[in-house]
Amino acid sequence: MATTAELFEEPFVADEYIERLVWRTPGGGSRGGSEAFDPKRLLEEFVNHIQELQIMDERIQRKVEKLEQQCQKEAKEFARKVQELQKSNQVAFQHFQELDEHISYVATKVCHLGDQLEGVNTPRQRAVEAQKLMKYFNEFLDGELKSDVFTNSEKIKEAADIIQKLHLIAQELPFDRFSEVKSKIASKYHDLECQLIQEFTSAQRRGEISRMREVAAVLLHFKGYSHCVDVYIKQCQEGAYLRNDIFEDAAILCQRVNKQVGDIFSNPETVLAKLIQNVFEIKLQSFVKDQLEECRRSDAEQYLKNLYDLYTRTTNLSSKLMEFNLGTDKQTFLSKLIKSIFISYLENYIEVETGYLKSRSAMILQRYYDSKNHQKRSIGTGGIQDLKERIRQRTNLPLGPSIDTHGETFLSQEVVVNLLQETKQAFERCHRLSDPSDLPRNAFRIFTILVEFLCIEHIDYALETGLAGIPSSDSRNANLYFLDVVQQANTIFHLFDKQFNDHLMPLISSSPKLSECLQKKKEIIEQMEMKLDTGIDRTLNCMIGQMKHILAAEQKKTDFKPEDENNVLIQYTNACVKVCAYVRKQVEKIKNSMDGKNVDTVLMELGVRFHRLIYEHLQQYSYSCMGGMLAICDVAEYRKCAKDFKIPLVLQLFDTLHALCNLLVVAPDNLKQVCSGEQLANLDKTILHSFVQLRADYRSARLARHFS
Repeated sequence: MATTAELFEEPFVADEYIERLVWRTPGGGSRGGSEAFDPKRLLEEFVNHIQELQIMDERIQRKVEKLEQQCQKEAKEFARKVQELQKSNQVAFQHFQELDEHISYVATKVCHLGDQLEGVNTPRQRAVEAQKLMKYFNEFLDGELKSDVFTNSEKIKEAADIIQKLHLIAQELPFDRFSEVKSKIASKYHDLECQLIQEFTSAQRRGEISRMREVAAVLLHFKGYSHCVDVYIKQCQEGAYLRNDIFEDAAILCQRVNKQVGDIFSNPETVLAKLIQNVFEIKLQSFVKDQLEECRRSDAEQYLKNLYDLYTRTTNLSSKLMEFNLGTDKQTFLSKLIKSIFISYLENYIEVETGYLKSRSAMILQRYYDSKNHQKRSIGTGGIQDLKERIRQRTNLPLGPSIDTHGETFLSQEVVVNLLQETKQAFERCHRLSDPSDLPRNAFRIFTILVEFLCIEHIDYALETGLAGIPSSDSRNANLYFLDVVQQANTIFHLFDKQFNDHLMPLISSSPKLSECLQKKKEIIEQMEMKLDTGIDRTLNCMIGQMKHILAAEQKKTDFKPEDENNVLIQYTNACVKVCAYVRKQVEKIKNSMDGKNVDTVLMELGVRFHRLIYEHLQQYSYSCMGGMLAICDVAEYRKCAKDFKIPLVLQLFDTLHALCNLLVVAPDNLKQVCSGEQLANLDKTILHSFVQLRADYRSARLARHFS
């Protein structure tokens, strides 16, 4: 069994257990072992081992049953002991309740006895105190103070308490009988009050916080307590303003006092609030007045900068002081202090702001025009001028003399940046210095000044001058600089629009002034777009006029009807070369002058007019066979030029024109076939006929017969 017990090792695995048993049995190993394998012997060993295991199982089972019986017995014993303990606990709890009731009864008796003793002792104490006060009152009545409390300087606290009570009693006495004693008590009251204040002052200079707290507690019941606070505030500020920044000095002073005042006074928030009020109404108000009054009438720019800076620094100081305990409504308290300093300056702030902005904007513009040696023309208004403008827009007639500006646009990005910068600063000051109820209205006034000087006096004036400078469509070698005006005006207006969104919108977004500003901006945009459209239209007419001059000067009738049909060497005419060069230059200029969809719109209009010009120009000539080939080459070059427009409609028009030119050279027998082709099938027959008529051989019966 010992051997069997050894086989039960943890962890127990049945397969390993059988293996170990087999290897321990002689003859139980494999055939290759030291002993031959003996299955009978192994079987016998297994049978014996099973019998041993059964015997072991019976023994263990008997042991388990014995332990279970013992466990049940101990459990019953434990349950019995728990029941006995519960009974003992109930008895103890009952004793505790009885003791608690007894203690409550005794406590009630003691409290009742205490109340009785207090009822007896309080009148006795009051009588003793009244006796002492009568004794001290007699000394004042006799005119000689003998008590140690009045003669010993060390007992000033007790003397102060007594004289304060005597002073209250003296107030109730009739004046005619006790005038002398009342005067003596009042004099002593005043002397002790002065001594306490002097003691507080000395303790503050020595930095003795505990002594300051004691004296302040005594003075709290005296009339001179406020004077004690004033002395403390005054001495706190001695040597506090040593830097150049009074606002930083004030913040440091208040932080230092805030840490100290709670250890001295019983009402620290009141004392700190009084200190802050003193700093604002005396130090800061005097400083602000010195900074603003000297430049208020002489230098508006410096005045506005100083006002903005001082107000900003004052509000920043107020924000720092908000973290201190100043009472219930510290926000209102600090706002009133700020208002008391700046009210006289903020009442008429917007008048100063708008007046300065107008004069500054006018100066910036005048300085620019002076640098150009330009005297501004007055742009007329009224019925006649409006009538002229409408006629010019509808007919493109140059009403009035054309102005030669020598290519000057009279638009300056530097001027615009300066105007916008001045307005930006005005918006920032307006946001900070305006009352919230007046902010949208004040911001709108600044916006109207920006519109007046930037949009009307500068951009609109430049557009009017540019329109007047556009030459007539029949001018030769005209300087078409209006596109430069368009480019610069577009850039400037983007800057104007950015400031509108970034600086004006936040100030008016929640007020009725928003719709008014948007409407004014819309009117300005529409007015400028109308003038830009007019100028661009007239500029395109001038471009077409320039092309007409080139064609008239360079195109010869012999180009399309050469005398010697066999010796034509050129690929396209000289007129075509110069026109294409001119068109490419103008296309590039338009692309550089505009952006977005405006480029495509203007190029489409120029392309359509360019096509109409070439179409009408080609119909002025008669074409021989070789001349027709040259015309086709010219149109091919024009079509190549039209590709630079990158406008499908323009390219389609020149493709059709190129197909029409094929009618000038096609064999008479093939005319009908060509006319029914894809590009010409949808054209009106009169257009096709008009091109066929340009052929030199049109009048031949054979050609007429094939085309009819």
